[in-house]
Amino acid sequence: MDNSIRLINPASMAPPGGHYSHAVVAGGLVFVSGQLPITPSGERLNRASFEAQARQTLANVQAALEAAGSSVAQLVQVRVYITGIAHWPAFNQLYKAWAGPARPARTVVPVPELHYGFAIEVEVVGTCG
Repeated sequence: MDNSIRLINPASMAPPGGHYSHAVVAGGLVFVSGQLPITPSGERLNRASFEAQARQTLANVQAALEAAGSSVAQLVQVRVYITGIAHWPAFNQLYKAWAGPARPARTVVPVPELHYGFAIEVEVVGTCG
C-alpha cells in the first residue's frame, strides 16, 4: 500500500493564499482545496458576475485535478458554497456543461458570505490514475 502524500500546486494557478496546497494526492484519491474565483495571475474576481466567478472557480478545480493526474470524469464528490440560493439555478447550468456526463455526489450549500466577498467556492474529491 502506498502511504505517500503528494502536494499539488501547479504553476498554471495563482499560488495558494494561505498555508495549504491546491490539492493533495493520497491513497489513490485527490482532494482539491476549496477553490475561489482567482485567475492564474492572482486577480480576485470578487466584483465579477456570479457566472464569471463560477466559470473561473470551475476552471481552477479542473486545473488542480489535471495537475494531480485526475479529471472531471474522475470526480467522486463535489461541495459547492454559494452566497445565496438564488445563484443555484445559474450554477447548476454552468456545472452541468462543465461536468458533462460525470455525475459525482454533490452538495450545494448557501452561505451568508465568503472570503474577499466572493460568491462561490468549490472543493472536490476525485480518483487518480
